[in-house]
Amino acid sequence: MSPTTGPDLLPDTYTIPGPPRGGSGSRGSGARASGSPGPTPRPAVFRPDIEGLRAVAVLAVLAFHASVPGLAGGFVGVDVFLVVSGYLITGLLVREAVTTGRVRLGEFFSRRARRLLPSAAVVLGAVALAGAWLTVPLRRADLEHDVLASALSVANWRFVSQQTDYLAAGRDPSPLLHFWSLAVEEQFYLFWAPLVALLVFLAARAVRRGRAVRTAAAVVAGALTLGSFALSLHWTRDSVSLAYLGTPSRVWQFGVGALLALLPWHRLRGPRPLRLLTGWAGLLAIGWCVVAYDAGTPYPGYAALVPTLATAAIILAGTPDRQGGRPTVAPGHGVDRLLGLRAPRAIGRLSYNLYLWHWPVLVLTEARFGTLGWPAKVALSAAAALPAAAVLRWIERPLRRSRTVSELPRRGLSLGLTAVIVPVVLALVVGTGTLRLLGPAGPVDLLGLPPGSPDGTSLLVRTATAPKSGPVVPAAAQARKDFPPDGECEVAPSAVTSPACLFGETTSPDRIVLLGDSHAGQWFSPVLAIAAQRHWALEELVKQGCPLPELDVVNPQLGRAYWECDSWRAASLERLRNGPKPKLIVVSALNRYTDDRRLLLDGWERTLAPLRALGVPIVYLQDTPIPGTDVPACVSGHTEDPAACEFPRARAQWPDPLAEEIAAGRVPGVRSVELNSVLCPGAGRSCPAVLERILLYRDDAHLTNVAAVVLTPRLERLLTEAGLVPAVAAPAVAAPAGPGKAGADGWTAVLRDDFDGPAGSRPSADHWQYDLGTCYPGCPAPQWGTGEIETMTDSTANVRLDGRGALEIVPTLENGRWSSGRIESRRSDLAPPPGGVLRIEASIALPDVTGPAAAGYWPAFWTLGSGLRDGYTGWPAIGELDVMEQVNGRDTVFGTMHCGTLDGGPCQEPKGLGSGDQFCGADCRTGFHRYAVEVDLTAGAEQVRWYLDGREYHRVTAAQMDRATWDKAVNHGLFLILNVAVGGNLPAALGGSPGPATEPGHPMRVDYVAVSTRGGARP
Repeated sequence: MSPTTGPDLLPDTYTIPGPPRGGSGSRGSGARASGSPGPTPRPAVFRPDIEGLRAVAVLAVLAFHASVPGLAGGFVGVDVFLVVSGYLITGLLVREAVTTGRVRLGEFFSRRARRLLPSAAVVLGAVALAGAWLTVPLRRADLEHDVLASALSVANWRFVSQQTDYLAAGRDPSPLLHFWSLAVEEQFYLFWAPLVALLVFLAARAVRRGRAVRTAAAVVAGALTLGSFALSLHWTRDSVSLAYLGTPSRVWQFGVGALLALLPWHRLRGPRPLRLLTGWAGLLAIGWCVVAYDAGTPYPGYAALVPTLATAAIILAGTPDRQGGRPTVAPGHGVDRLLGLRAPRAIGRLSYNLYLWHWPVLVLTEARFGTLGWPAKVALSAAAALPAAAVLRWIERPLRRSRTVSELPRRGLSLGLTAVIVPVVLALVVGTGTLRLLGPAGPVDLLGLPPGSPDGTSLLVRTATAPKSGPVVPAAAQARKDFPPDGECEVAPSAVTSPACLFGETTSPDRIVLLGDSHAGQWFSPVLAIAAQRHWALEELVKQGCPLPELDVVNPQLGRAYWECDSWRAASLERLRNGPKPKLIVVSALNRYTDDRRLLLDGWERTLAPLRALGVPIVYLQDTPIPGTDVPACVSGHTEDPAACEFPRARAQWPDPLAEEIAAGRVPGVRSVELNSVLCPGAGRSCPAVLERILLYRDDAHLTNVAAVVLTPRLERLLTEAGLVPAVAAPAVAAPAGPGKAGADGWTAVLRDDFDGPAGSRPSADHWQYDLGTCYPGCPAPQWGTGEIETMTDSTANVRLDGRGALEIVPTLENGRWSSGRIESRRSDLAPPPGGVLRIEASIALPDVTGPAAAGYWPAFWTLGSGLRDGYTGWPAIGELDVMEQVNGRDTVFGTMHCGTLDGGPCQEPKGLGSGDQFCGADCRTGFHRYAVEVDLTAGAEQVRWYLDGREYHRVTAAQMDRATWDKAVNHGLFLILNVAVGGNLPAALGGSPGPATEPGHPMRVDYVAVSTRGGARP
């Protein structure tokens, strides 16, 4: 089991309802007050054995958390606590009901608040502050969320959501994980105490009110116990974390304790030796569970019956008989004698505070100094008794005994409320500072990064200038959420089939199949890009934690044999067998499910055999390095030195038997491809967590989507060279059949201008119109809204044909005033057909100027939504697609989508969803290169893609924003814009404002502009 156990809330007192010591009645009895016979109030009888029993429970839990050898089942201590709590609290509620005729809920919750919450608040406050010193920022942010959940008594549900989430795996345990049990108890008693009060109210007129209350409560408790136990069995089969941490699946253990308090066990006259044996058998059974249970025990389930019933046996054995409240076992021989000794009772009194303190001490110490051995953990657990005793002596006891606080229920409740508010405020303060330190956690912005290298030894393309120094991409907080954009297609552990997950050109008869577990899913973006460039579809068949080789495994989220994996694997193979034949099958999987070479190879053969029978090329994409540590958390604490987060090569890269067999030619029909020589370059002892400013891993085992995207050109080259995918031919720029007619490739030309005409003439007035001045008519955005300094004109000095089939847009300088050109397409209805694709393309040679002479140059080819021509309002919601922008004469270009709201929002305005710098080649200022954007509204795709010379380098999908934002941005007509701006916010932000050195007269040349559509309804 995972370290997720915790003690019960401190009971109000260690007493039970006992028999009358004399014949006197009680003036508080509602029955007597009404003149009818009623039960005699039963005085409190102290149970030292229960105090000692709590010592047994907490020592078992501490031994488990300290990883003491042979005591791996110590987590059963929590079961002991829950039964004891149900017994004591129910007894108190019923005794009050029988004695006074009502349950004072205000007093009940006031007692619990003043006795429990101050101690918990001290621990939460200490953890919040210590975490700021002992933990790295990303873990600190998680910790402050844990403080909030713990203070609000919902910690168990926070940890359920984390531990049942496969994608959140790989994180270190929380210092507040043990607060789950306090949350469970508070949630149970928030329900149980009012329910008992309601039963008392309904039984108020009963002649024998005490018996009526007990009977009704016992019936309800019995029903809850049976229902909860059945649910526990069900959840133990389907979700061990939900079963272990969830309140509904733990109610039955409270119920067992409640039934002990409600049923007349004291009337049983069984032989005293039998009760003596019952008590000792119960204690031995708990000890047996501590020794015999371990992480492989399905829990709680049936296994939890043993410690639960054993605790009940111990309580029952010490229950006073009808003779003056004496125990029913022979004095000096029962287990109550042992448990009632001074040492167990002393530990029992300290158990609540000891439990609160020991786990944070262990976790925070390991966070600071690394993994500890069990002797050190035992010593730290013992040392935790010091703060526990201090809080007990100077905080808990004074507040419990304070007449001022206990005099009125509202004072205790106010104290409890304060104990909740203080850690909440502290967590918010510390957490806010941590979030500022971490920076944005939204979608990744790749601005400033060169593209991935298709070959060589580096991850990124080497340009004339080295990549700028700066923060890693994605940032640590972003990396945690940097998943492949495949929606729900990486199916969860409980699923047995995959949905119809087709991406890209979904209507294409050709497709690539991506098959495997999450280590196959991490390659979704590169494989989709490779498929899309060939106008193929991508079918994803990926299941979390499910080995593609046929192996028997245990799923940690389900806590049992992963039979859903076997069903899913068989269903996926059957789908491929019965479906259309794909062009390529890409398989990949974690290489850590077993270290038995023969077992692994046999499992692979049972999976690969039916795939080979399809007659389709199969490529095995070798597993990537496994860091084994939370990489984003480490990087968040070493922003200036990410090399500190490197991890051992030997631990990260296991032998790969399948790759070795493929290389030896013993696996026919399967090719092997690896990228580990890039991810873990050289032959040193360690592998990097950050490579060339790219944060490679999103957790302890998976690549970030950024890293996978950067690796796309290399993966494409490897697949092409292996003959597994064809090389990409240059996309058609216009259908030779002419406008409005579909060509052989399926594209229909909508608009094309080759800019033929005499030198110095204007571009075609049928296709283009001019923007003039420094803003649109009405000047809604001076300086074109971007701070540009030029004036746009229709002069042929600024916009002209060169007489050789190209358009020139030339910035000029006269009398200290810059002028340039900006033209728009007359058509504003350029849109994809319903369910189809729109492609906008131009062949452009950038201004041949660089260095200081290019400062402030800003050439661009872009689009705006047609609605902006009706008053020039609605930006950026109406949508802007920057097909190509360049600034300051750099050998890089970028594409961007603007949408959503003016500030922030799903499109991160005003920055937009950008590609970052893309190396356009050493000749992009002297030669023509093709820049294109495709708006794809195909069902299942819905994305915008950017291309440079036929290579996709950027993509924005509908899944990155809400539906309304997406529809407003792309589901309408567009018009085109070509211009060369001078100055403005973007060049200035990148260090290039126009100055004395800036040279005028260098044109952007455009060879052609073409717009075409494909699929869907014809325009």
